[in-house]
Amino acid sequence: MSQPDTIVPDSEMRGLLGWLPAAARPFASLARFDRPIGWWLLFWPGAWGVALAGGAIERWDLLLWLLLGAIAMRGAGCVYNDIVDRDLDAQVERTRHRPLASGAVSLRAAWIWLVMLCLIGLVVLLQLTPWAALVAVLSLALVAAYPFMKRITWWPQAWLGMVFSWAALVGWVDVAGALTMPGVLLYLGSIAWVVGYDTIYALQDRDDDAMIGVRSSARAMGSKVRPGVAIFYALAIALWAAAIWLVRPDWLAVAALLPIACHLGLQVLTLQPDDGDNALARFRSNRGAGLLMAAACFVVGTSTAL
Repeated sequence: MSQPDTIVPDSEMRGLLGWLPAAARPFASLARFDRPIGWWLLFWPGAWGVALAGGAIERWDLLLWLLLGAIAMRGAGCVYNDIVDRDLDAQVERTRHRPLASGAVSLRAAWIWLVMLCLIGLVVLLQLTPWAALVAVLSLALVAAYPFMKRITWWPQAWLGMVFSWAALVGWVDVAGALTMPGVLLYLGSIAWVVGYDTIYALQDRDDDAMIGVRSSARAMGSKVRPGVAIFYALAIALWAAAIWLVRPDWLAVAALLPIACHLGLQVLTLQPDDGDNALARFRSNRGAGLLMAAACFVVGTSTAL
């Protein structure tokens, strides 16, 4: 099966694009359907919220809805981001083949595709409790502002952290019925985690970003990237430990975080900041980190519910 002529370097599923009809390929690429790592990273905090609140078994359907919502809204976010960044993307080697930057998709078609993806998100929204739905809607302002953050702050990764962690609040509120401190701490820990892994991701673009004036935490940290990422990962573990302690004040419960702590520590130890392929591999490994955190939340939340 033929492959698309130009595919962005970090595509994970080139075969998927090859199987699609030629007219559909640019739209799949625009929504990053060939890079599922993004929707997993958006989904995991929501799964953590559901699991830590004790709803992983009883509300298994909610987990599936959150996964669908993550796929649709991550796609919508990528389309919106590319609409805003189409001129910048054309100047960066890694992103110059994106559909809008390359001209494979028109601006009008991109807006229509964005609306279609948002309608899928609306279907998911209607499956939530009223309070959880309200929390979900409040995230839209953060999502709309994110593409502009790299132009005005050295820490757009922190803003992305607020966006990509928001599902933790939605999942927690839907199951717990209210936004309480464990859910807040889970959310804050996720923000620190996102800053860490997205700093690693941004290492791929440091040279191009410097030339065109785009800011990032990877550039802000300079030669201190490894200790900087380590600090954010350590902060994430500390905040998650506090959340678990409030749910179940038992050191054995907190010990459920040991696997993900080791995983994140290994990322830092093996990170080579000047090697783009190494950075991309460490970034992608956070799909597994999210699963380890989900397992910890499941064990703690389920044992507490029982």
